[in-house]
Amino acid sequence: MTRALAVFAHPDDVDFNAAGTIAQWVRDGIEVSYLVVTRGEAGQGEPRETIQQLREAEQRAAAAAIGVKDVEFLDGYADGRLTVTLDLRREITRAIRLKRPERVMTSSPERTWRLREADHPDHSAVGEAAACAVYPDALNPYVHPELSELGTWSVPEVWFCEPPEPDHYVDITETFGLKVAALAEHRSQPGIEPESVRDRCAAVGAAGQLPAGRLAEAFTIVRRVPAG
Repeated sequence: MTRALAVFAHPDDVDFNAAGTIAQWVRDGIEVSYLVVTRGEAGQGEPRETIQQLREAEQRAAAAAIGVKDVEFLDGYADGRLTVTLDLRREITRAIRLKRPERVMTSSPERTWRLREADHPDHSAVGEAAACAVYPDALNPYVHPELSELGTWSVPEVWFCEPPEPDHYVDITETFGLKVAALAEHRSQPGIEPESVRDRCAAVGAAGQLPAGRLAEAFTIVRRVPAG
């Protein structure tokens, strides 16, 4: 495993859901790239006329805090109005074919109605679009013929964040400080308190039956079954 691509709807999504895990990947020598679909203009922050630039800068600083250097934002997609369109699938497919990741991380396409922070329709839309980009789009040369010069790419593994029924828990106790450092860069967004983040990660660790006091992030992992 040498390359991973994280695809999310808004600045801070990746840090809330997976910064501890990604910090471990970076530590282990995996080259991680971020693709952020919007600049989070519907999020809180002042002044409103520069909120997009502010949140983009915050996400870049958060990425740097855990060692991620490659951060790309898409143009033309509005925060709060995302749907699974062919255009969005094409943009994610382009990134997959260019980056050639062996692992894609994204939001779960399944909405969890019990959790306010997990039920944003933008999250599930991006998760579904990313799943479509992984299969069949990135693998099929005839889906987006305008991308033919990039060739095709088969992604072996997809990690869905905060799914309704996780099947994989990552112990982030050792990288929790980096997760907090990344979240701290999102200064325009209220309610990011280290203790509340710790409590949430402790609850995830308990759900994953980790030893008492351990902190975790949760995922569902889907692996490609080789043909034949």
